[in-house]
Amino acid sequence: MKHRIGRVETQIQREVDDILLKDVNDPRVKGVTITGVKLTGDLQHATIFYSILDDAPDKVEAAQTGLDKASGLIRREVGQRIRLFKVPEIEFAQDKSVQYGARIDQLINEVRRNNLE
Repeated sequence: MKHRIGRVETQIQREVDDILLKDVNDPRVKGVTITGVKLTGDLQHATIFYSILDDAPDKVEAAQTGLDKASGLIRREVGQRIRLFKVPEIEFAQDKSVQYGARIDQLINEVRRNNLE
């Protein structure tokens, strides 16, 4: 069953990325990249993780609002593209791992600079 969930997560990620590129015309979601999908074991709820190039708080908030507004369209499109008994409810969440990695890099660089001085 876990293998099936992984396959469905990958398929949903691919389709949502494509839907955002081709079907959602909201300027707030431009630059949004889908980084992962986490499905519940019963395939009833999908949390879709995204990152955005400009991670300024107002841009992230606008992107979240745009994604929330488009979630009905995205869910409907996913339902048409993927054969599932029931299309999962969709929730979008910002993937903070990119920001976390950038912060770690920044801290490492600061330590290196301080050691060189």
